[in-house]
Amino acid sequence: MIFDDGHKTQPITKLQVNEAFKRVKANGGSAGVDGETIKDITENPRRHLYPLWNRLASGSYFPKPVREVKIPKGNGGTRSLGIPTVIDRVAQQVIATELETMVDKTFSVHSYGYRPNRSAHDAVSQCRINCMRYSWVIDLDIKGFFDNIDHGLMLKAVEYHTKQKHILLYVKRWLEAPVQLSDGGMLYTEGKGTPQGGVISPVLANIFMDIVFDKWMEKQHPDVEFERYADDIVVHCTHKYAALKLLGSIRGRLKSCHLEINEEKSRIVYCHRNQKKQPKLKETYQKFDFLGFTFKPRTVRVRGKQVLGFTPAISQKSTSRIASELRKRDIHRWVQLPLGKIAELLRPKIMGWVNYYGKFRLSDMRKLFRILHIRLVKWVRNKYRRFRRKEWVYAYRYLQKVSRCYPNLFYHWQYPVLRP
Repeated sequence: MIFDDGHKTQPITKLQVNEAFKRVKANGGSAGVDGETIKDITENPRRHLYPLWNRLASGSYFPKPVREVKIPKGNGGTRSLGIPTVIDRVAQQVIATELETMVDKTFSVHSYGYRPNRSAHDAVSQCRINCMRYSWVIDLDIKGFFDNIDHGLMLKAVEYHTKQKHILLYVKRWLEAPVQLSDGGMLYTEGKGTPQGGVISPVLANIFMDIVFDKWMEKQHPDVEFERYADDIVVHCTHKYAALKLLGSIRGRLKSCHLEINEEKSRIVYCHRNQKKQPKLKETYQKFDFLGFTFKPRTVRVRGKQVLGFTPAISQKSTSRIASELRKRDIHRWVQLPLGKIAELLRPKIMGWVNYYGKFRLSDMRKLFRILHIRLVKWVRNKYRRFRRKEWVYAYRYLQKVSRCYPNLFYHWQYPVLRP
């Protein structure tokens, strides 16, 4: 072998590169600007991974441009994602793994996003507890967070945790990597912004927000409870005037770090429930969304009694997005397939929806699956001639009978509340 680990200027080993590729391969994903897929690298790993390690370990690695992909948002707009090449994702995974082992133990207990042994459900659960304890919530939305991260401040934040030159070197190069637009043009960062979609982007976002927000809050407002998942933040207050004062303080802090609050989406919300003292005037906002769930007053059962609580359930935006996805599939036209095959094709998606959104108030997903059941009723009428000339209710009763006889056919049928 021409090169050996001992001759390299940067402390990166071949084992780190191989382990990073395993994680990238497990996560999947499409090709970048070079068109090389994970399958291409799997078929001949030495041809691709050895040169990558050689460049990383010698300091001569430079990332390729990031491919821009537009994905739809819940409000009808689009969000830009940056897709690095597979080789660049492997390189990012090497540095991201190093950074995670250094910084995770220093992060705030209020931070939940992209951390080991922490999840969005943990953040929502803690938010539910705090909403029952505190009467007011500041629902924060940062305007264009990933598009406005200042490169100088970002590098200072990374340098706060580590002085290793190869980490600072490659983070700087990834921040400065241009974006190849969908029309073929090139977009250069010009000192701010980082593409959302890279392997290292969540780690960098956590490092940045930990210093910009978490540590500042713990120092300036140590008694205030909050939950942060990446750039989604919920802050809890006892009084409305305290919430107004704190919102102004947060606005000034973010402005000093070259970030801006989205005034249209950020709001102060009253967590209304029976046990709390009511404000003199009815508040404009009594609900908010957090990580795909809507928090609002709902009837809950406590010790056998019905009381008014303030709890989360699947949001209307999430319901509309999933319903749109179901409609696009045209399930009622899959008459060439048996019902079991349809259930098999939909099982991964349904399992993901139920396991995430069904964690809180599973019964609120009935509206969502009613859309699927209507499509299946249409499939029954198109598939079987005996139901075509009858009222649709006969096909619906047939579907109900199937769900009772085969409760494990569709994943959500194992829950009686979600059956047709």
